Amino acid sequence: MEEKMRTASVHRVTGETDIELCFKLDGTGKAQIDTGVGFFDHMLHNFARHGLFDLTIKAKGDLYVDCHHLVEDTGIVLGQAIKEAVGDKKSIRRYGHAILPMDEALVLCSLDLSGRPYYVSDLSFSGTQCGTFETAMVKEFFYAVSYSAMMNLHFQMMAGENDHHIIECAFKSFAKSLDMATMKDERISSVLSTKGTL
Repeated sequence: MEEKMRTASVHRVTGETDIELCFKLDGTGKAQIDTGVGFFDHMLHNFARHGLFDLTIKAKGDLYVDCHHLVEDTGIVLGQAIKEAVGDKKSIRRYGHAILPMDEALVLCSLDLSGRPYYVSDLSFSGTQCGTFETAMVKEFFYAVSYSAMMNLHFQMMAGENDHHIIECAFKSFAKSLDMATMKDERISSVLSTKGTL
């Protein structure tokens, strides 16, 4: 029997944003991203490339206010797509982790596709902006992803001074962790839980 493709398409419209997203877990790192926030686009490209996910995002939002609604809602939609693409979680490793360096920055990401959302992070930034992207939105984005995807997500900042480097480390380490957690392991016949469900 042919294995089901682990993909998802989500379209979410609110009074503040309109986001269309297509996500493929078993991709090659191809991305087409257009959110209107250049630095955010760059981070999402890195997420796709380093996780080897195929990702298309077309997002519009009330950027005349600020980037908050668009970034947070993109996190919600990406989390929904991850949850849908992972499916019943049969045979996946469930846990993923990565420690990623970028120049002086070093960030650890660890996640569990447990079905129980939780977000913990000590990422801190010296400035308020990277381009038109507000550094406070890093928390809002990953919090939204974790709760929509029903994952336990932790970040630990082990070193870092440059905000761009710290944020890029976070996105890349998240990508590598998610790639690890969603890999199939032939030794796992159902789901990796004593409960029998995730």
